[in-house]
Amino acid sequence: MHQPNRLRAKPLDDEMHAYNTKDLQRLFGLPASAVRALTRAGHVTPVKRGGRLHYSFQDLLMLRTAGALRSANISARRINRTLQALRANLPAGAASNRLSITALGNQIAVREGKLIWESDSGQLVFPLDTDTEKGGLHVISRAPAAPSETSADEHYARAFELEETDPPGARSAYAACLAADPNHLEARINLGRLLHMEGQLEEAEQVYRAAHQPEPLLKFNLAVLLEDSQREPDAIVAYREALALDPQLADAHFNLARLYDRARNPKASLRHLLAYRRMIDRQGT
Repeated sequence: MHQPNRLRAKPLDDEMHAYNTKDLQRLFGLPASAVRALTRAGHVTPVKRGGRLHYSFQDLLMLRTAGALRSANISARRINRTLQALRANLPAGAASNRLSITALGNQIAVREGKLIWESDSGQLVFPLDTDTEKGGLHVISRAPAAPSETSADEHYARAFELEETDPPGARSAYAACLAADPNHLEARINLGRLLHMEGQLEEAEQVYRAAHQPEPLLKFNLAVLLEDSQREPDAIVAYREALALDPQLADAHFNLARLYDRARNPKASLRHLLAYRRMIDRQGT
């Protein structure tokens, strides 16, 4: 459900980081022209110091969001227009620091906890799937299950087929799979994701915490759920546990940087932001 990409007003004492256009393109896939357009529109507000542009962590979140939407083939003009509309027309009661933006097909959607609405129309939607590589929940790769005679695998295959047409039926089938095989990690991750997307946060947390073996993707999803439950200290612990299991989870580093930034711990925030940047650099080589 990546993310991810939280929006909030930039505090005056926000930590600033120097990046050039090549850095931003490598990190977020945004050409210099797109960054300039976002700056002109006021979505990012870099400060020039010593001949270099310095960006706040919130600026980096906005750039990462724009990069995610751009990679979904959404035009720069529409991204810019949508971000402007969001600033002017946030739904009543929405807390800007709890928002994330994602692409649902060719639509742009806004998410606050369990609520999701289309940015253009304001209409609530309930997506069955989402991508956390750009800031929401990670979803396990949906390769068809290998043919098997076991009851658990049959339940899993049925749940997989039902997800897009019958989410309640999919949840029931995943639960049946786990009843037959409590160690079926794919079923546990997918059931937790579906419960989370339906707003059943306590139930989803129970599913994740009942796992008998450690798994980094499950810990990552649990961390996102804890964020949506406004339990950010617990989310930090879960992200750190995910990284202990898989130090290459770049998104966990990025999300930890964001959470430590909110907690006014700039040293920890910078440490994880640099770790994220190093991983992106290695991926580009």
